[in-house]
Amino acid sequence: MTDWYLIIGLGNPGKDYEQTRHNVGFRVVEELARRYGLSFAKTERKAQSASGLIRGKRVILTKPQTYMNLSGEAVRSLVDFYKIEPDHLIVVCDDLDIPLGTVRLRKSGSAGGQNGVKSVIQHLGTQEFSRLRFGIGRPPGKMQARDYVLGVFKGDDAILAAQVIDRAADAVETWLIEGIEIAMTRHNGSIDDPKPAPKSTPPPRNGSEST
Repeated sequence: MTDWYLIIGLGNPGKDYEQTRHNVGFRVVEELARRYGLSFAKTERKAQSASGLIRGKRVILTKPQTYMNLSGEAVRSLVDFYKIEPDHLIVVCDDLDIPLGTVRLRKSGSAGGQNGVKSVIQHLGTQEFSRLRFGIGRPPGKMQARDYVLGVFKGDDAILAAQVIDRAADAVETWLIEGIEIAMTRHNGSIDDPKPAPKSTPPPRNGSEST
């Protein structure tokens, strides 16, 4: 048993992919790192990682460097090395079947066509881990899904995506401190939907603060 929490953002490595729809998972963990002054300075287990405290919890923020379809290789290696329990793991990824502007957390389930999540399930041998799906919507017209997910957000979509990244990072913080059920209740849905107010005042955003 370990007290580490592993927060995985899925995406593809390299500058060519940084702003693509497929890399929203990377951008969410990067936002969490920014909030708490953590740096992706370490490369380990086929991943870039940033470790430290978020709201008093010991976390490892991770960006697998295996490319999306092989994400499970890095995740399995990190889970084994840090002895991560299933309820201490969350995966953040894009989802074609959810509209842009919407986040959806689940505590388990199938890959739903997301190849990175499929790889994680295959390598862990279980579907019993939390995941946050970041809706990117379906490609327009006859555009192929591959071309769409490797395209970048533009115009109003880019503005909306930035707002959802902030919402998704909030949702991961809620998962970390209050658990998946409360995170689902508070954050699932469109960013235009009113969010239930927290029942208690959360701890301050201070990486050195312990609870």
